[in-house]
Amino acid sequence: MKRKTLNLSGRLFSLEKPAVMGIMNITPDSFYSGSRLSDTDSIRTRAREIVEEGGTLIDVGAYSSRSNAENISAQEEMERLRPALQLLRDEFAEVPVSIDTFRADVAKMCVEEYGVAIINDISGGQLDADMYQTVAALQVPYILMHMRGTPATMQSLTSYTDIAVDI
Repeated sequence: MKRKTLNLSGRLFSLEKPAVMGIMNITPDSFYSGSRLSDTDSIRTRAREIVEEGGTLIDVGAYSSRSNAENISAQEEMERLRPALQLLRDEFAEVPVSIDTFRADVAKMCVEEYGVAIINDISGGQLDADMYQTVAALQVPYILMHMRGTPATMQSLTSYTDIAVDI
C-alpha cells in the first residue's frame, strides 16, 4: 500500500487530498512584483492570506531566480529569511514551511534553526554538491525541481528535443 502521509517536523501531513502551498517571496526582485515582501507586517499579512485562502503549506524563498536577478550570497539569503522564518515559527507554527533554496548551508540553517519541514530546490541538487548529503542528514522531504543552467541563464535554455527524455 502506498504511504499517503509525509513526516513534517514530527507531524504526519496527509496527502489524501490535494494540498495547497502558498508562495512567499522575501526578495526585492521576484518574478511577480506583487509578491515581493520585505517587512514583518507584509510577511504576516501574506501568511494570513495563505491560510485564509486554504493554503496548508508555506514556501518561503529569498533568492530570486528571475532572469537578470542579482546573485546574492548565502549570507544575504539567510539574512532575508530569518525575520520571515521567525515570524512563521512564532505566529503560524501549525503551518508547515518549505524553504526554496538551492544552497545546502541555507537549507541546513532553516531546518535546524527554524524547524523548516521541507526543502524545495529549483536546481535539483545541481548547483550545490552538498545538497543531497545535507537533505539525507536532515531527514526532511525534498522537492527536486528541474532547471537548465543557473537562475541567471535558465530562461534562455528552454529548447528541448523531447522534454521528458531530456529532463
